[in-house]
Amino acid sequence: MKNESNFNQVLKFFVKSSFILFIGLFLSKIFTYLYRVILARNFGQEDYGLFSLAVIVANLFVAVLSLGLQGGLIRYISLYRGKKENEKIKSIIRFSLTATLITSFIGAGVLFFFSDIIATTFFHNLELAIFLRWFAIFIPIMLFSGLFHCIVLAYEKIGWYSFIGNILNPLSQLLLLVFFILLGLNTEAITLSYNMSFVFMLLTAFLVCKLGIKTIFEKPNLKKEEIKEVNRKLFSYSWPLIFSGLISYFFSSIDSFLIGYFKSISDVGIYNAAVPIALFLLVAPTFFLQLFLPIITKEYSQNNNQLISKLSKQLSKWIFIFNLPLLIILLLFPGAVINILFGAEYIEAGNALRFLSLGAFFYSLFQISDNLLFMVGKSKRILINLIIATGVGILLNFLLIPRYGINGAAFSTMTGYFVWGILSVITARHYTYIIPLKRDMIKIFFISLIPTLSLLYIRSKIVLTPSKILILGISFLVVYFGLIIITRCLDKNDLMILSAIKKKLKNQIPSQKK
Repeated sequence: MKNESNFNQVLKFFVKSSFILFIGLFLSKIFTYLYRVILARNFGQEDYGLFSLAVIVANLFVAVLSLGLQGGLIRYISLYRGKKENEKIKSIIRFSLTATLITSFIGAGVLFFFSDIIATTFFHNLELAIFLRWFAIFIPIMLFSGLFHCIVLAYEKIGWYSFIGNILNPLSQLLLLVFFILLGLNTEAITLSYNMSFVFMLLTAFLVCKLGIKTIFEKPNLKKEEIKEVNRKLFSYSWPLIFSGLISYFFSSIDSFLIGYFKSISDVGIYNAAVPIALFLLVAPTFFLQLFLPIITKEYSQNNNQLISKLSKQLSKWIFIFNLPLLIILLLFPGAVINILFGAEYIEAGNALRFLSLGAFFYSLFQISDNLLFMVGKSKRILINLIIATGVGILLNFLLIPRYGINGAAFSTMTGYFVWGILSVITARHYTYIIPLKRDMIKIFFISLIPTLSLLYIRSKIVLTPSKILILGISFLVVYFGLIIITRCLDKNDLMILSAIKKKLKNQIPSQKK
């Protein structure tokens, strides 16, 4: 009974935070897509491609320079909070800030002074160097904003965490872009708008930590030997994350990188119309898992393994329910979706979007397994999984891009996602005995075939227009979710959450006075 009560409390905590997370993620995607659409429509395929490559290079630098400390802080702050060891938290934060200060300025200098070599050697385009220099200037700000943002998450200040990362950052990018375009700036509008948003992110995250978690900046009351041991544990866990972050970003960017190498910058721009749409399938896991790692790490420190298992399975079911209809729509209408969001000149990426969507959907189900591995401290095992998946992706990219272009790149990335997901679930099962899947998901899949087949039949009988596609999409979602409710695919935990949401909605609506 106690375990059941704790489980219900954790689920209700997710609901309590869900409104803030949902609004934040929803607005984040709107702002991000608007930003990308304005870029694509105002600056053309080549400038959009240069921007995409510059982001890839800069984020590769950030992944290395962060030393994996952001992921390390999330785990160890949560672990020490569960054990009430606050002095150790102060020590690891002070160590992380010092290390980041050193690496950030070294990395910024390297990128700034070697931008010409990077641009001409790897991408055969000197214009990329201008973008890279601007990004280099802001690398220290990117690193510190990410560090303080992770501290906010580790302390479960979900409102501020969501606002800073999901609203403030993309909204400031969008507003700054429009402002700079109106001022008449050219490519500078792209680089300045993207990078200056991290200034706002850093200032806000720092103030939240300074005013809301004051004690973390105090000198730790520990002996030198204890400080060394605590910092050693943090770095021992974090250093594989240096390569995990690097390889993870390399995994998600190698396709664009090699398209730019084998094909053209315009092809990179076309391909990057499909990428952000497919990544929308990672919204649901992001939505449900932002608090997952801090919570399960605290429960792990108290040996609540049964609760962790039940929570993992429940969240995977929710991710599946929300992502399945989106996947179906992207598979059936990829060209229409691209046309609506980016314009007809990017419609060539339709088949690439299909492949990328399948890969992202598959991996979205097993992100929970990666979190379980982080929970038990198996960062080195995650690194090995990533190396294998990335190696498969790189090999296929080299084989397929020269012959099949962006479709070959998308197929390679899809296969890499499959390998990554399979390795994650097998490894997590080995160390935690948890497979984050529920039998209900099989039933939900077969139920989804009913509206899918109906949609296919209707599509073959009418001429599609954007308005008709919108109506069909909404109708599909209504039938899909209606069938899930009618066929009783929702268990008692789902119904408890729905009841809590209904109650919360009623509380948000002021009562009408007669």
